[in-house]
Amino acid sequence: MDNIYIEYDFTVVPKEPGTEILIAELGVAGFESFVENEEGVTAYIQKQDWSTEILNDILVLKSKEFIISFTEKEVPQTNWNSEWEKNFEQIQVDNLVSIRAPFHENPQLKYDIVIEPKMSFGTGHHETTHMMVQHLINLDLEGKKTLDMGCGTGILAIFAEMKGAKPIDAIDIDTWCYLNSIENVARNNCTQITIYEGDASLLVAEKYDVLIANINRNILLNDLKIYTNCLERGGVLLLSGFYKEDIPIIDAEVSSHGLTLEKTIERNNWVALKYKKV
Repeated sequence: MDNIYIEYDFTVVPKEPGTEILIAELGVAGFESFVENEEGVTAYIQKQDWSTEILNDILVLKSKEFIISFTEKEVPQTNWNSEWEKNFEQIQVDNLVSIRAPFHENPQLKYDIVIEPKMSFGTGHHETTHMMVQHLINLDLEGKKTLDMGCGTGILAIFAEMKGAKPIDAIDIDTWCYLNSIENVARNNCTQITIYEGDASLLVAEKYDVLIANINRNILLNDLKIYTNCLERGGVLLLSGFYKEDIPIIDAEVSSHGLTLEKTIERNNWVALKYKKV
């Protein structure tokens, strides 16, 4: 069954840094998608994660430094396609990788990933995807068993196959993402990727050389022990979907499971971390 989302349309004055602070606090509260606009930001949370008190702990709403108003409504997931086409922009990484929709012109880079956008990513989509691709560019993935956890549209799994990874598992808890990933894997002629619908409970008996998780902070913290347990010794863990301010709590948890931080990439206050299991 398709998920139902609650949409909040926030008007923020002054927009910066008010919108950035608001998005950070909403992310901690469980909101998973954000679309910035000229007046502020539209934020989405799954109805199953929502409550009438969801905004009670959003401190910026009580700040005298900003004037923030909002409206809310329930949105069926079938509206995501039009949202994507309005907001999705082509991503180009280090003049090597393009991630685009079919309606974008091919920039003729070394790697070209084409996805049919059918769900909303947040404001951080470009930043976190960009940084994870940067990490993958610099990894030797040839023959490496790889997992894309929270695969979304399957972008990172597809790029991993382009770089020689195999076999590749891609998992998402959302039915829409699961089906969209299947479509995009076929669209990019991938043969080494298997898509699963589910969560970290699927990983009990699995082992990987490379594990990619571009997910929000709360889910990462909840599942990091499982991720680290299914990583081979010497394996690489790539994490993104959170802010620079979240690094200490993420790093403390990952380090407690025997992994060492090797590289940090930052982009517009979003970060992507590379760990190695020693």
